[in-house]
Amino acid sequence: MESSQIEALLEAAFPDCTIAVEGGDGKFMVSAVGDVFDGLNAVKRQQAVYGVLNEHIRSGAIHAVTMRLSTPAEQATSAS
Repeated sequence: MESSQIEALLEAAFPDCTIAVEGGDGKFMVSAVGDVFDGLNAVKRQQAVYGVLNEHIRSGAIHAVTMRLSTPAEQATSAS
């Protein structure tokens, strides 16, 4: 599975998020910023993303995923 395919899946599931996916050979880094994560702790945020990717993880197309998931406010705070 290519990073662009994962990016497309996540963009369809989270249309109001800014999403970037890097990596290959089954190992990927997902960065997503969106209001959809507001009020969710880190585990709930990851569960939302895993819900989209789970089928591909079970099939072995995705072996490992590292995630950076934040709201726009959190992103702005970390950028300053």
